[in-house]
Amino acid sequence: MRRLGSVILLALGVTAGAAGGNWYARLPAGRLAPTVAPETTATPSERKILYYRDPNGAPYWSAKPKKDADGRDYLPVYEDEEISFDPGGKKPTPVAAGARKILYYRNPMGLPDTSPVPKKDWMGMDYIPVYEGEEQDDGKTVKVSLDKIQRSGVRTEAVESRVIVRPVRAVGTVMHDESRLTVVTMRSDGFIEDLFVSRTGQHVHAGEPLFRVYSAEIQRAQIDLLIAMGTGQRGSSIAASDANRNLEGALQRLRNLAVPDSRIREVREKGVSPRTLDWPAPATGDVVEKKIINGQRVQAGQELYRIADHGHLWVIADVAESDLPAIKIGTGATVTVRAYPAQPIEGEVTFIYPELRMETRTARVRIEIPNPDGRLKVDMYADVVFQIGASDGPAIAVPASAVIDSGTRQVVLVAKGEGRFEPRAVKLGRRGDGYVEVLAGISKGEEVVTAATFLIDAESNLRAALQAFTQPEAPK
Repeated sequence: MRRLGSVILLALGVTAGAAGGNWYARLPAGRLAPTVAPETTATPSERKILYYRDPNGAPYWSAKPKKDADGRDYLPVYEDEEISFDPGGKKPTPVAAGARKILYYRNPMGLPDTSPVPKKDWMGMDYIPVYEGEEQDDGKTVKVSLDKIQRSGVRTEAVESRVIVRPVRAVGTVMHDESRLTVVTMRSDGFIEDLFVSRTGQHVHAGEPLFRVYSAEIQRAQIDLLIAMGTGQRGSSIAASDANRNLEGALQRLRNLAVPDSRIREVREKGVSPRTLDWPAPATGDVVEKKIINGQRVQAGQELYRIADHGHLWVIADVAESDLPAIKIGTGATVTVRAYPAQPIEGEVTFIYPELRMETRTARVRIEIPNPDGRLKVDMYADVVFQIGASDGPAIAVPASAVIDSGTRQVVLVAKGEGRFEPRAVKLGRRGDGYVEVLAGISKGEEVVTAATFLIDAESNLRAALQAFTQPEAPK
């Protein structure tokens, strides 16, 4: 306490000396000091003057009457007025002392010291009365004058439940949907006699002929079917059950060779065995690989075409290892290819690959996207934004600007009304869209300070510092 008093005494002495001069010594002869009209019903003789302040609002004060450099008188500050050391601070209109009940008297310098009766501090300054309705808080709240709140732009916002979405960005590549790839092969050897689809990239429809082929094995299977049909129709000595079994066996051999049903019907209805077969496309899509030419001999199982359906595509995104825990199957994602930056496409995560790339410390995440107009091309680069938290439901949240983070402790300022604020420690969760989830420490509907939090935080820290400074030292 002795150290604090010395500091304050030195500050007031330097301030008074800097202003310079004695008020009475500089008063011109025959001129009386101007009087200040009282703002209350009390007369000047009934009100005690605490100190004098600069008439221009400059941060200069004096314990005795004096004049400024322009010859203007310093203005008196009475004991029933609020003490403010803000430059140009406007004092609130005092209320007559007899109109309200005095509860106690507080230290004029803001120290945590009160008295039930009038007294002076060690500097000779009178303690300030605290009237009914102006009670001090229990030490948990900070009180700031309303004019200071207005000047500092303090803003509050009610705590609400909201969906917190945090974007996670990654880069990716457009790729084929592997489930929509089809390989064209034959199940028997043959010779290509004509090509109907002779270019890579050509679009085909299911059932459209790709090439014309001669296959001796298919020819034998067709002849076996004709023989089985003829045997049953002539009514030979072979039992009917055996004839039906032979017919079914011939039909099954054709099906095993992937002969189209249309060819099988043609053989049965017309009783002929065409020499060549027009091989139909098994799916609709674009020919992305062609490994066949006219006149070529093909073998069973050899890949002839590869057809891709580009109506749906995959985007394989490389996600940083630190962001991977936030991404789940079904998480929404916005994909923007660099060829069409103004046309984002919505998709969702369908698979997360189990391995990590050691070179980049990233994991591959698969996103399925539609491509109905075919404007997306395979191997395009894409920018991916995952909407983390969109499916988690609403949570109690406050604006990010309301949180005062010291690194080890997070605090929000709860507005209690009438210029009172309570610093309250909170436990935080997810962040996104300028808001922070509050897991504990605050309830829905409470008002928190979102702007000028530094002002109230500074007031709170100053008050805590004064209380700690004035506490008696522990015995050694």
